[in-house]
Formats: sequence, structure tokens, C-alpha cells
Amino acid sequence: MKNIVIIGMPGAGKSTMGVILAKTLGRNFIDTDIVAQEASGRLLQEIIDEEGTGAFLETEEKTILSLHAHHAVIATGGSVVFSGKAMDHLKKDGVVIYLKISFEEMVKRLNNITTRGIVLVAGQSLRDMYDQRVPLYEKYADLTIDCENPDGNFEKCIDNVMHEFRKFRV
Repeated sequence: MKNIVIIGMPGAGKSTMGVILAKTLGRNFIDTDIVAQEASGRLLQEIIDEEGTGAFLETEEKTILSLHAHHAVIATGGSVVFSGKAMDHLKKDGVVIYLKISFEEMVKRLNNITTRGIVLVAGQSLRDMYDQRVPLYEKYADLTIDCENPDGNFEKCIDNVMHEFRKFRV
């Protein structure tokens, strides 16, 4: 069976959605950020602070390419879409779901930006990052789910994912 691969902005709810989907569907759950931290022995933010965003992106790509999962739910880091190799690897055996949120919603959800391991190049604003990534998420997505949830109802987003995902029969 194909994997379910979740992509989206920082704060979109990829890890939370992944855990719930894995439990609901009886699948294994993989958070690629955690896998990268375990493999490197460091926090993601430490990699960015000590070696820069390029080293972080290399670590992320290497982590993704090392995965050989089947019948799993995979929550990715928000910058995974910068690696065509990584995305091709994930799409080969997976259905990619983009959890879409607005810029304003992302900013509202990000309360730990300096420790979270968010890839921002020197001089890049959050807005610049958002605008740069949206077309990449749209490019790789097999399915896009609006997870704006201004009323705070994350369950509605989960229901939308489950409803849409069933169409793929994987």
C-alpha cells in the first residue's frame, strides 16, 4: 500500500495530522524532522545555527532518501519541497497531501520560530518564505486540503483529509 505523505507550511499541522491519520488508518507514523534529529544527534535548529541552511537542507534530503517505508503516514519538514530528489522519492510510493493555510494563519500558529528549525535564508522574511514555498507545495501535491480552521476545528480538517484520501483507494 502507498504511503501518505504530508507537506505544508510550518505550523500547518503536519505532525498532528500525521499522528491522527496513522492511528485512524492503522499505519506506522514517521516524522522526518524527528528522524533527521535522531540521525544527526542534534536539534534541527542547531544544524541551521551551526552549519547554515544549506547543511540543513542536505540533512533533510539525506533523511528522506534513506526512508524505505510502506503503508506509513509520513509528516515532512516544511522545506522538503526544495529537494526534487526527496519529493520524487516520496511520491514514488506515496500520495502527497498538502495542508494549506494562509500566511496570516501560519504567523498566528508560529510561536517558537527561533527554536523550531525553520529554513529562512539571510534576509528572507516569513512572507518571502511563504510566497516561495506555496508554488512548490502545489506542484508536488496530489491532494490539497484547506486547514485554515479559523474556528479552531482541527477535526474538520482531519475529516476532509479522510474523505478526500478515500478517493485514492490506497
